[in-house]
Amino acid sequence: MSDPLDDLSDRYFDAAVRLLERVRNEERDALRRAGRAVADAVSGGRRVFAFGAGHSSLPAQDVVYRAGGLALVNLLAVPGVTGVDVVPATLGSALERVEGLAAAALDTSPAQAGDVLFVISLSGRNTLPVEMAQGARERGLTVIGVTSVVYADHTSARNASGTFLKDHCDIVLDSKIAPGDAELSDDRIPAPFAPASTVVTSALMQAVMANAAAELAAEGRTPPMIRSGNVDGGHEWNRRVFDEYRDRIFFRR
Repeated sequence: MSDPLDDLSDRYFDAAVRLLERVRNEERDALRRAGRAVADAVSGGRRVFAFGAGHSSLPAQDVVYRAGGLALVNLLAVPGVTGVDVVPATLGSALERVEGLAAAALDTSPAQAGDVLFVISLSGRNTLPVEMAQGARERGLTVIGVTSVVYADHTSARNASGTFLKDHCDIVLDSKIAPGDAELSDDRIPAPFAPASTVVTSALMQAVMANAAAELAAEGRTPPMIRSGNVDGGHEWNRRVFDEYRDRIFFRR
């Protein structure tokens, strides 16, 4: 007799793999364009930022100060919504619906025209990510949205403009996650479960950074990568990179 626990874990891995294969095949062009945008920012003396609210901040954080990642990616943090960092956690969800918060965050951030900003939001329907993308484009940034486009077909916008994140981006990376973000169901469990958005969205972000590094290398430039501090020589390598690019790295200040 098969173990039902193994069956559920196998089903989850199968679902995640199917989603990863789908975004690899269907988002190939968008991934290349996003990688090109990041490479252009790096080679052009510009900066790269990533923003996400709630659990959508996790893929943003995963490319900041990351061993094996590009050193020039900075987190655009909005207090109260970066991860689950407030109590009660529901306050973070409420802040995503506050008008004007994105403008305040952009106005007080180091982001400038010519920079690249990733805005990550699974549903893309709330005020904060929509206004973040709108405001960034108005300020002359290149905006790359990472979202699930299908939400626009099955949910209503939750912001004054009545639009979704996908409507305000120069490039859209579609995670293909179904509304509700739960890959499994079981007769014994009264609600769908097992989200995969973090797995897929983090993979999309890392794929963009890999493409950006490849673009830079193809131009004969040395991509400013971070090495692990847990391997010999890692700290010394990182100090050289941080010193060279100190005017475009904000997580050390």
